[in-house]
Formats: sequence, structure tokens, C-alpha cells
Amino acid sequence: MTTKSKPARPIHEIRMGRIKAAIWENATQNGTRHNVTVSRLYKDGDDWKDSTSFGRDDLPLVSKVVDQAHSWIFSQGHDATNGDG
Repeated sequence: MTTKSKPARPIHEIRMGRIKAAIWENATQNGTRHNVTVSRLYKDGDDWKDSTSFGRDDLPLVSKVVDQAHSWIFSQGHDATNGDG
């Protein structure tokens, strides 16, 4: 009998308009680490999809969600002294 594992989910998401930052938590031997993925949501017909490509007008929102992701990670207090967040 096989069991299906649930797909990994981000620990936190920040979204502004169609720009989204997903924060992932990873436990390592050196403590908790966080990684961030950034994507742009768009509609293709009736389906919503995402892309990691951004146009000129997307960049201010990319900057804002990344800044908020950085602040959120630091607010968690995990290993903030190593510069890796």
C-alpha cells in the first residue's frame, strides 16, 4: 500500500495584486532556514497560472513583496545573526 504525501506548502505568503512571495521553511543541522520564491499570477483562458517572469510595471510590487518577506523572516527570530535568515 502506498501513501501519497501532501505537497510542501509555504509557511507564509505575501501577495500584492498579482505578485506573490512564498516563504518556505527548511530545518537544517544548523537551524531553521528560509527561502523565498516570487511569482506573478496571470489568467490563461479560464485557468490561473503563475510565472517567474516580470515586466517593467511588475517590478515595484516585486520589490515590495520581497521587502515584506525579508521583514517577516526577521520577525520570526530564526538564526537572524548568520545573514541567511
